[in-house]
Amino acid sequence: MSGHSHRPTLKQKNKGFKSRHATKSSLKNAAKGKIDNASPSTSSAASTHRAKAAQEKKNRMNHRSQIRSTHQKAVGQDSKFFSTVSGGKAVPRVVSVIPLHSAVRCEDFGRGFVEVLGLGEEEKERVVGSLSDRGSWIMSAPKFKTSLQLIHLPPLSLYATLDAALASDYVVLLLSSEHEVTEEGERILRCLQSVIGGGGGQAEVIACVHSPRRQPMSPQDRPGVLKSLLSFTNYFFPAVSKVHVVPTRPDATSSDANNLARSVLEGVPTGASSINIERGGAGIKGRGRDGRGWLVAETGDTRQAEMGDEQALRYELESPEADKGVLSVTGTIRGARLSADRLMHIPGWGDYQLESINASVVPRGAHRVHAKSMQTDLDPSQSGVLSTPGEQADDLTALNEVDTLGNEQTWPTEEEMAEGEAAMRNAEKKPIRVKRVPKGTSAYQAAWILDDEDENDVIEDADDDDDEDLMQEDGDDLDEGDLGAEAGFGRGARVEDGDDEVEETEDVELDERHDEEEELDDAEEERQLQAYRKQRNKEDADDLHFPDEKDTPRHGLAQTRFQRYRGLKSFRTSPWDSYEDLPLDYAKIFQFEDYERTRRRAEEAGREEGVEVGTRVQLRIRDVPRALVEARDPQHPLVVYGLLQHEHKQSVLHFAVQRNTEYEATVRAKDPLILCVGPRRYRINPLYSQHTRGGGKGVNNVHKSERYLRHGTAVVATTYGPVVFGKQSCLLLRESEDLECPYLVAMGSFMSADPTRIIAKRIILTGHPFKVHRKTATVRYMFFNRDDIEYFAPIELHTKYGRTGHIKEPLGTHGYFKAIFDQPIQQMDTVCMSLYKRQYPKQVEYFTPPPAGKHVGAVEEVEDEIDEMDVE
Repeated sequence: MSGHSHRPTLKQKNKGFKSRHATKSSLKNAAKGKIDNASPSTSSAASTHRAKAAQEKKNRMNHRSQIRSTHQKAVGQDSKFFSTVSGGKAVPRVVSVIPLHSAVRCEDFGRGFVEVLGLGEEEKERVVGSLSDRGSWIMSAPKFKTSLQLIHLPPLSLYATLDAALASDYVVLLLSSEHEVTEEGERILRCLQSVIGGGGGQAEVIACVHSPRRQPMSPQDRPGVLKSLLSFTNYFFPAVSKVHVVPTRPDATSSDANNLARSVLEGVPTGASSINIERGGAGIKGRGRDGRGWLVAETGDTRQAEMGDEQALRYELESPEADKGVLSVTGTIRGARLSADRLMHIPGWGDYQLESINASVVPRGAHRVHAKSMQTDLDPSQSGVLSTPGEQADDLTALNEVDTLGNEQTWPTEEEMAEGEAAMRNAEKKPIRVKRVPKGTSAYQAAWILDDEDENDVIEDADDDDDEDLMQEDGDDLDEGDLGAEAGFGRGARVEDGDDEVEETEDVELDERHDEEEELDDAEEERQLQAYRKQRNKEDADDLHFPDEKDTPRHGLAQTRFQRYRGLKSFRTSPWDSYEDLPLDYAKIFQFEDYERTRRRAEEAGREEGVEVGTRVQLRIRDVPRALVEARDPQHPLVVYGLLQHEHKQSVLHFAVQRNTEYEATVRAKDPLILCVGPRRYRINPLYSQHTRGGGKGVNNVHKSERYLRHGTAVVATTYGPVVFGKQSCLLLRESEDLECPYLVAMGSFMSADPTRIIAKRIILTGHPFKVHRKTATVRYMFFNRDDIEYFAPIELHTKYGRTGHIKEPLGTHGYFKAIFDQPIQQMDTVCMSLYKRQYPKQVEYFTPPPAGKHVGAVEEVEDEIDEMDVE
């Protein structure tokens, strides 16, 4: 036979012999990672997986059940909050009507509401007759067993709109069927979108359309108009599902009016009762989650509408000559509890202390239109003082008092006292001499400045040159107000040696007179304005294409010009002491040892202390200036907000903001803007810095500053200001020609109050590689003298192509130096040196909205024309 054999793959291979006895090591290896189960029925992997899946499903079902029960509890409590049955508080719903065009009138909306509320004829006539006089009116709705507080706002008034929207349960957007929303109306919508459009239990938005009596919407045009307006409204508020129609003529049987009334009076605004449901574990939050309460005054006019024995809004002066008095405001507490220990904030006028919180009962038989149930909010036996300030009440201290010479003062001896008296007698006989000193210098510091006139002249000349150099080289970092403090001597500061007083020179007044005499004509003024805007646009473009690049001064030392800058090995990791060389303003502000812990304590105290939500009270606010009552517009709502503990203290605030895509003008750092954070408003000059990914501090809490606020990126705006707790929304506004409707520059939210956050301004000195040999290059045009090269030699160099190196040695006396890099460089590369210095914000001041009526003339003309056509 031939040597034939099967292929090896077909051969049978039996299993190896298994012993009945296993070693300990083999059993241990086989049992690695396994967990013994007590129950034999679940010993297998499949049974374990099924049991685990069943438990997870049960947990999910329990979690959903908790969410449903918590949501039902919240809805029930919110409904009971407004209801008049089953022991409800019968709190009126706050409804703000915001017209988005000057041709739309809120009175027509109010007339349509009154017809379907079920009021008597006498009450109806009283309400209709006062709709145009008052900005706020409380009316009952017997048909719906509730009541509402209707707030009428003037057209296109942003500040009054924000005040009302923040305190409202419903915001009614009143649109026109004939006129498109103007640019001012879109600004208001964008601001409302930023403030209340983010959800979280804020006011609910209802869209309404109004057509004039002379030309109501036809049945053919109505569907198209409603569809177009709904699409426009959804651009700002996607949750709006329907556009209601305001009846053209008052009609109690109108289906449009009934549908609109049901949407407002039968709905339940989210989080109205401010119950802390979040602590229950379901994660549902109301508007009271931040622990702040507010109160809307029940009258819009301080000169009328007495309520029986009390007046809803009353101002008391101790004497006719006094400038401050006690303002009594009556209303219902909303949002959260109010305590007399905490401060009250009136938008546009600052923070005030409370004298007391008194119970307020609507007297029976009062001729104010009010729901009967509101008369039983408080039993007459319970009326009286509900809360008074205690020992732990907040004061109005916002800044620390700094004693700059406290560490230098010593007790003088008798000989020093005698010498001082003799010097004072001799000084009285001498003529008063005036000398120039740095701006902001005290009399004590001025005494150390040399009196020699020639030396003073030399210092003044050097200072003037330094100021010009600073303005030319670093114009975006300093302005006219900073030159004295930043660069040297102030032009308008003088010290009289004899009296030790700092006085301002008359040079400023002479310059102002000189400017007034040389008034330019309109053409020249327009030409200079266009040249100024062109220069700003050019600087903006240069910073975009060549960020942070600076030219070294040709004549002068770079080490003097950039003496406040430092080099860093690594911007992200190099240490930087946050308490090094701080300005005097940092000694005045407050810093929290643990900001988050303080915030939690303040919010917890705000939820537990004070008068309960839904109680009708009278707030007695003391030390209110008379100007507030005299300048307040009766058609604007008066809202008083409660502050949390420590929220009056000044600190360094940081806001995460993003620029409005519809605003195209240049926004530079330190440009004056208006900051709206919650109900408070300030004039600020913010700094901008990069927003670290995730909002963290990084390793060294150093963040690069931004010279411009640009589109598409989130930045951090930094300023001084009163402390803010919670993630409150913020707006950055810029004043426009219409003072009541400014431009919206950016929107965002509060991030933190951290004085240790370092905002570092970067400049880049660039040089040209004149000669290149592999890793070595001769660089020029970065410096222009040998001393500067030796001074900046320790700082690391880098190139735009990613090479790093250092200065090896200077060459000659014209600023050439030899540098060596980690890799070969190219002739077309650019050598750079980065320098950094810390920037500090500027102080803020309260912003008072301008008086109403800047565009009233145009509005009145439109209304007169409509009235004439209606009469015809």
